[in-house]
Amino acid sequence: MMTEEPGQALPQDKTAVNEMTRQRNPGPPRRGMRASLDALLGGSIGKLVERIRGSARPASSDSLLDDAAALLSLRARASGPTLASAFFDRYEASAPAVRQSFLAQLNAQNPRDAAAIDAAVAAWQQDRDDRAAARLSEASESPCARLIRVLNLAPGGTRRLIAMRADLLNAPDMSAGLRDLDREFEDAFSAWFNAGFLELRRIGWDSPATVLERLIAYEAVHSIAGWDDLRRRVAPADRRCYGFFHPQMADDPLIFVEVALTNGLPRAIAEIIAGDRPAMDPQQASSAIFYSISNCQEGLRGIPFGNFLIKQVVGLLKAELPQLQQFATLSPVPGFARWLARNHEGEPVPEGDALRRIAAEYIATARDGRGQVLDPVARFHLGNGARLEAAHANADSSEKGLRQGHGVMVNYLYDLSAIEANLLRLFELGEVAISPEVREMLRTAKPAPRKRSDLETQ
Repeated sequence: MMTEEPGQALPQDKTAVNEMTRQRNPGPPRRGMRASLDALLGGSIGKLVERIRGSARPASSDSLLDDAAALLSLRARASGPTLASAFFDRYEASAPAVRQSFLAQLNAQNPRDAAAIDAAVAAWQQDRDDRAAARLSEASESPCARLIRVLNLAPGGTRRLIAMRADLLNAPDMSAGLRDLDREFEDAFSAWFNAGFLELRRIGWDSPATVLERLIAYEAVHSIAGWDDLRRRVAPADRRCYGFFHPQMADDPLIFVEVALTNGLPRAIAEIIAGDRPAMDPQQASSAIFYSISNCQEGLRGIPFGNFLIKQVVGLLKAELPQLQQFATLSPVPGFARWLARNHEGEPVPEGDALRRIAAEYIATARDGRGQVLDPVARFHLGNGARLEAAHANADSSEKGLRQGHGVMVNYLYDLSAIEANLLRLFELGEVAISPEVREMLRTAKPAPRKRSDLETQ
């Protein structure tokens, strides 16, 4: 075995260098893994270093796989940020189909090290101490989870990883490989975007222009028609807007909620966003209405921080305006029209009170294949402990509101004293918490036929 003595020159023969490095850093040979000096000097890492000096060029999925494996072979962290950034440059310059092909293969091409896991298990069975436990934890870690951490070292790495997951979620076919990789993203993002790491900020007309521009771009419930419309949402004294921000994305909200201070529960969205509505003194308001909640980052879909947002905003509003008595929403029912078409096929769309009753029935009884509330907005609010308070016909005359919910909107009420009981009822008994008014509507409603399509995932 060759050794390097002080003052001894490294051998000039590349084969000898490779053999020396292989003996120093033995590792299981598998496709794409470059644990030798050959990879560092002449393989993917070397190519990444070359690309740092020039502009990134599109890549094939196979070359991206090799680059990712090369990053996994890094021992020193000092070069991690630069090389991770170079990888992102190449990945982002590639076509969407290439990126999605790369992501679909990434998990399978970089499996867990079975031999290392077996050795760590044997060590744990023998010693059962902290050192053995740490070795087992390290050995069982997914290479993809490690790659996500390495890529996060790049400048803007968190934002770029979110965009990478958005590529994954937008793939036309969610293959097994993409699902496996997505679990790694979810685990990482759930830790990084824990509510304890996020900053809750009030967004007003005096907020930075970049933040306000993103409100216009990200509003997903009731579109904002330019700067004048935005000003009506955030500038008046009886309006509030709050957002969660991550330290790595200081001017880019993760999620935001728009709040209207009112007297009583609104029955239509025009009462809140009409351009000619009169403003009221916040000290005279009795209710805080959450009328729009927008997730801003497609790549953070499914990361559960929306419920923390509402609870923290309720706390801020109670501290600022202690006279507030109700905290509720005015929410769309985006899955209602599709459900109605399936379950009342051939029947005309009802109007007025009949439409309200059927919408309430849909929210209270329709379930997906996992037994969860079918409507996504209802699932969010009911899953936070709210109750279905009221349903309103002719509440949203926008094209989107008519297309998705036949103009129906509903109020979900957050009664802080009943949240835990509502959650127990929902998750233990499968029952949706509803107000006496809604209960009376459902009692007089004609039972709707149940079809197999009721059990389809929304």
